Amino acid sequence: DRKIPCIVCGSHLDSVPQGGNFDGAAGIVAGLISIARMKSEGFTPRQDIKVMAFRCEESAWFGKPYIGSSALLGELALADLESYHRSGREKLIDAMARSGADVARIQNRELLLNPDSLGAYIELHIEQGPVMVSRDLPVAIVTGIRGAIRHRKVSCLGQAGHSGTVPRWLRQDAFFATADLICTLDEHWRVLLERGLDLVVTSGIVETNSKVHGMTRIPDEISFSLEIRSQSTDALEAFYHLMQTECNNIEKSRRVKFKFDRKLYTAPARISDFWIERLKEKSKKLNFPSETIPSGAGHDAAVFANFGIPTAMIFVRNDKGSHNPEETMELDDFLTGTELLYHTLKEPI
Repeated sequence: DRKIPCIVCGSHLDSVPQGGNFDGAAGIVAGLISIARMKSEGFTPRQDIKVMAFRCEESAWFGKPYIGSSALLGELALADLESYHRSGREKLIDAMARSGADVARIQNRELLLNPDSLGAYIELHIEQGPVMVSRDLPVAIVTGIRGAIRHRKVSCLGQAGHSGTVPRWLRQDAFFATADLICTLDEHWRVLLERGLDLVVTSGIVETNSKVHGMTRIPDEISFSLEIRSQSTDALEAFYHLMQTECNNIEKSRRVKFKFDRKLYTAPARISDFWIERLKEKSKKLNFPSETIPSGAGHDAAVFANFGIPTAMIFVRNDKGSHNPEETMELDDFLTGTELLYHTLKEPI
């Protein structure tokens, strides 16, 4: 009955450099398996079921996460479209045009589909962390998705000098200043965790200028990435403000300057309570665990949830993370998650 809003499942097809095999792709394959099984059984669902495969969910390439799903729902800003690939060779808008996307409509932030036509979005995804392995859970039901504040590049600017002739009190050492900041943020993070806040902090790319750096040269410039994640918007903003305060303190004590590129914000997302309960019911009927777990990683599901579309997520256990070429997912666990997805799609209400 095409008068009834459709049910959408799916995930993303891209990964990070040196990523694993199952991040995103598992959700697309699970959706295709579920539809193929219905067809082989001669089952006609009450409403359309669609599988969507998104591109560029990862922020590794253009800084912005959820690019495909954001474009679908008119959520890409012009500044996002003007961002460059990490190689510096191409803007996002040019890459999208080259790939056949309708960039004129995307630039105008038009909806590429009618959101009223979607009854729900359900995403199966590997957990990407060690919690389910530790708790011996083959599948779990997601309760929420962390948001993030990111800077692709923060620069600390000091002054170069000879490593043997400049005493500590006269140095403007960008490297030691950066180390001060990261260590200070780590201590704040530890204290806030003890107070019960949901928070993770990462600095993943650190470099000096390879054209001028040397073992006997005080570095005058260090660049690094910075990412803060939390399920709480207040926690994100509070820690970001704390980070800025610490930067100001270190600037005064080390006589350096921190310079930030564009602040990238991704809102936390809340999973539909109705769908959480629905998945728990289905799990119990299938004699699967009905445990719930928050998602530390971001997913396209967050875009749908924050747009107001009822959203659900199924996690499948995997070992050694996902942004790791050694990740492992047992096929039995994948088939357990696919079985839960299949029965949820078959009888969504």
